[in-house]
Amino acid sequence: MTFLWPAMLYSLILIPLLGALYLMLQRRRKRIAANYQTLSPAPGASRQDPGARRHIPPILFLLSLTILGVGLARPQTEVSLPHIEGTVILAFDVSGSMAADDLKPTRMEAAKAAAKSFVEEQPSTVRIGVVAFSDNGLSVQTPTDDQNAILEAIDRLAPERGTSLSSGIESSLKAIEVGAGQPSEVYTNLTPVPTLTPTPVPPGTYTSADIILLTDGENNENPDPLAAAQAAAERGVRIYTVGIGSAAGTNLHINGFTVHTQLDEDLLKQISLITGGTYYDAQSTQDLIKIYSNLNTQLVVTPQETEITSIFAGAGILLMLIGGMLSLFWFSHLP
Repeated sequence: MTFLWPAMLYSLILIPLLGALYLMLQRRRKRIAANYQTLSPAPGASRQDPGARRHIPPILFLLSLTILGVGLARPQTEVSLPHIEGTVILAFDVSGSMAADDLKPTRMEAAKAAAKSFVEEQPSTVRIGVVAFSDNGLSVQTPTDDQNAILEAIDRLAPERGTSLSSGIESSLKAIEVGAGQPSEVYTNLTPVPTLTPTPVPPGTYTSADIILLTDGENNENPDPLAAAQAAAERGVRIYTVGIGSAAGTNLHINGFTVHTQLDEDLLKQISLITGGTYYDAQSTQDLIKIYSNLNTQLVVTPQETEITSIFAGAGILLMLIGGMLSLFWFSHLP
């Protein structure tokens, strides 16, 4: 236990002084009583000695003062409190096929609208980042609790080229590390210099982090996305994959070109299975909105230093009231 105002503990010195004063008064009472022992009680009068019972109210009174004195120092203790927290990375496939209009107005706009609704529903303790990936990955917004910045980052997304699921996962992991205070890679035109090999991240480091990977196509770029999924699993990161489109494949007409797109559901399911996430199939705008509403963040229990002054104050007042009631009931006066 720690204290915000430890100097107030010096007030407890008064407690033994009050105890000593009480003992002095008791001895004085006994001496006075001894001086009148020779007096005979009036006929029919009875003298009842309350015995040890007379000491109970004062003892309760001193205990209450002790507890209130500790409360004045504003005690703190480590309490495990459940609350919603974590980091969520929204990883958007921005390949050219996301411009298709089978989801209205387009796949990209439908995904952005559903994602923005998801962001607006999250508590302030959840930090959200945005990653865009096509044939490579780019962190559009590092994890933050600034909802306006997140929504603006989502609005900036636009369809581009091919699909590399591995790039999306790797960029999401880098965004999580940056959000956790790890150094990030910054563009510079200076001649690069050799750097030390980074320290490997211990397994299970980011157990409160999730990646929502949204894609409408099959992986057509290296490296292997399953290896990237395994790296996420080792860090404790769950990946929830969201598939848009058809596993049978379809031809999409985009900007005068015909593009054949085919959803690799088996691969997305493997990615989710490896990381402990879930695969969702979005066939319509309504399905996509429902999926985002089901992507709940984790309820975690974390130890926090919590002030417990109110507990001490309540206990002290309760003991004082009990002592006062007993004194009034037994002796018709307060201690």
